[in-house]
Amino acid sequence: MNKKTVKDIDLKNKRVLMRVDFNVPMADGKVTDDKRIKAALPTIKYVLEQGASLLLMSHLGRPKGGPDPEFSLRAASEALAALLGTPVKMAPDCVGPEVEKMAKELKAGEVLMLENTRFHKGEEKNDLDLAKQMAALGDVYVNDAFGSAHRAHSSTEGIARFLPAVSGFLMEQELEYLGRAVANPEHPYIAILGGAKISDKILVVETLAAKCDKLIIGGGMANTFLSAKGLNMQDSLVEAEALETAKTLLGKLGDKLVLPVDAIIADKFDAEANTQTVDVDKIPAGWRMLDVGPKTVSLYQATLDGAKLIVWNGPVGVFEMPKFAEGTFALARMLAESKAITVIGGGDSASAVKKAGVAKQMTHVSTGGGASLEFLEGKELPGVAALLDK
Repeated sequence: MNKKTVKDIDLKNKRVLMRVDFNVPMADGKVTDDKRIKAALPTIKYVLEQGASLLLMSHLGRPKGGPDPEFSLRAASEALAALLGTPVKMAPDCVGPEVEKMAKELKAGEVLMLENTRFHKGEEKNDLDLAKQMAALGDVYVNDAFGSAHRAHSSTEGIARFLPAVSGFLMEQELEYLGRAVANPEHPYIAILGGAKISDKILVVETLAAKCDKLIIGGGMANTFLSAKGLNMQDSLVEAEALETAKTLLGKLGDKLVLPVDAIIADKFDAEANTQTVDVDKIPAGWRMLDVGPKTVSLYQATLDGAKLIVWNGPVGVFEMPKFAEGTFALARMLAESKAITVIGGGDSASAVKKAGVAKQMTHVSTGGGASLEFLEGKELPGVAALLDK
């Protein structure tokens, strides 16, 4: 990680403007899952311990480019106050004279939560006037919102043009562990890719395949590869427009790809569907593959044995439905028991390890779904590129 962090900069008596990812699930005006808020606590506490005052900024949901009480960050500020055991002031906006006054009056050790950055249309357009107004509130900018780092927005990229910009500890950790997967991985290195579509992950397949020793493919993606091999997948989800790509990848990657050998199939896409277990070349008409079968789970185990690094992005079955969750949960348990460094690439994979009850046994669970995917594709993330180099 060649970016400066909060530890590389003097924070005493500074007003620190910190971008966090408090885009958290809500119900009835209360935060229902505070995982992302907890993830920001180490940086928040460090900044306050250094004798700085702290202004927090985040987006929440998709408001229609104007203030909307439903998307207010007030509930997040209350959840943070409870976790910190100290009051968190709430600003009426993220820019403007009233907010500037509150920022100036903030004392060392105090915290001010700015209102949702997406209440301004300019935020998602990376409006530099808006970014400049945000920057006027602080002396130093800290980005600890990896989940938003793949977007060039006013609060993630634009603002870093006007203030010294460094990373927080969560961002640092994300870049370190995901960086291992793309920069200098330890071998044997096994990558696991699932999820519905190949078209979303072609670049990831190519980038990871160039680095890893074996690439396990599961989920809907696997159907398209199996179809490209000439198997009749019947009613399974197959991306017709990605078949040529899958054929090319099969030719190029050969034995490196590990595809399912058996499947849990269903007579319809439904939690209550009839199911049976068959080899992938024996799916009957009218049936579809919704999970990998026990032989495939054994194949995964054999492939993962002795691995030093395992990176997983995307479930290998429709794990939201209990009948089709076993393949994904079995994989999660294998990773939990592995001696390898285990990196989970956010999104559905993060939900899967949590649902399987093994999230704490992973080396690193990414907080960014889209951001981790783009990082694994080898793309430079705008929110990271904008930070000062060491």
